[in-house]
Amino acid sequence: SIFRGLGLWDQVRPKIEPFHHIRLSDCDWPDVVTFKPADAGETEDLGYVAEHTVLMGALQDAIEASPDVDWIGPAIAQDVTYESDWAYVSVDPVSDVDSEADGAIPRRVRAKLVIGADGARSPLREGAEIPTSGWKYWQSCIVAVVRPEKHHNNTAYERFQTSGPFAILPLRDTCRVVWTAPHEEAEAMLALDDEQFLQELSKRFGDQLGRLELVGDRRLFSVRLMQSKQYVSTRLALVGEAAHNCHPVGGQGLNLGIRDGAALAELVLAAHQRGDDIGSVETLRPYDRQRRWGNLLILGFTDILDRVFSNQWLPVMAVRRLGLFAMQRVGPIKQLAIRIMTGKWGHIPQLVPPEK
Repeated sequence: SIFRGLGLWDQVRPKIEPFHHIRLSDCDWPDVVTFKPADAGETEDLGYVAEHTVLMGALQDAIEASPDVDWIGPAIAQDVTYESDWAYVSVDPVSDVDSEADGAIPRRVRAKLVIGADGARSPLREGAEIPTSGWKYWQSCIVAVVRPEKHHNNTAYERFQTSGPFAILPLRDTCRVVWTAPHEEAEAMLALDDEQFLQELSKRFGDQLGRLELVGDRRLFSVRLMQSKQYVSTRLALVGEAAHNCHPVGGQGLNLGIRDGAALAELVLAAHQRGDDIGSVETLRPYDRQRRWGNLLILGFTDILDRVFSNQWLPVMAVRRLGLFAMQRVGPIKQLAIRIMTGKWGHIPQLVPPEK
C-alpha cells in the first residue's frame, strides 16, 4: 500500500514474489494454522517476498527522477552539529572527485531535519546520545537459499522448532530459509559441508517440496531486540533499525521500517504545509509517540512468539497448542493476528491510499 502511494508499485510488483497462504505449525503437532488473503481483507495476495535490490532500485530511481530532491553520494556523514535553527552535516565523499563545480559532493550540508536511517549501530543515534534498551537473544539465524524439486505454490511456512523458529519463503523458483537456533547449534550447522547441511535442513523442512538443492552461500547473523528510548531529538528523527530491532520471527523488521518512513513523511508534509518548523521536537513528538508505541507492540509480539514456541516446558507447550487450535478455528483471533502482522492495525499513514 505504501509503495502504491509512492507511485512505485507498478514498477516493483512484477519483480517480487507473492505468497497466497501462510502455514503456521508447531514441530510435529498435526494442527496447522493456515492464513489466506481473505483473513487480511485481501482478494489475491497475502504478502510478498522481495530482494533488497528491487525495492532500493525503485526508490533510488524515484529520487534520481525527482526535481525536488538533491541526491548527494556516495558519501559518509562524518559529523553532525545540531543548533537551534539548523543541523550542519560534514560530508566525506567516497570517491576521488572533490570539485563541486563538476557536480561533486559539498563538504557541508545545512538542513532543518536529519533522518537517521543508518542501521542498528546508528552513528547518528549514538552521536545524539539517545539511549536504547533491549537484549541479545541466545539464538543466531542461518540464512540460505534452496531450490526445491517441487514448486512452492506461493506458500510461506513458519514452523516452530524447540530450538527456534524456522521460516521458508518463496521467491521465483527458489525458497529463502531463515533458520533460528542457539548459537552453538547454528555455528555447527554452518560448519557442515553442503550435503550434510542439506540433510539437516531437510529434517526440519520436511519432504513436502521434494529434494532440495543449495543455491549460493549460507550466512549467519546474531539476533537481538532493541528499542530506542526516544525516536526524536532536536533536528533528528530515527527510522528503521536505527530506532529498533526485533526478532526475525514473522518477518516484521522491514515492515516496521517502511511504516516508520511513511509515518514520518506524513508528519513532515503536514508540518511543512502549516509552515511549522519540521525539525523541532514539538513538531516531531507525535511521530515519536505513534511509532515508538506501535513498534513496541510488534517487538513484544515477536519476542513472546519466540520465547513461547522455543520452549519444551509442558505447560507452555499445552498453552501454545491450545492457542494454535483456537487461532485456526476462531475467525476474529486469526484476523487480529494477521492484521497486526500486515500493518493494518493502528494508525494508517495518509501516504497510503484509502481502501476502496
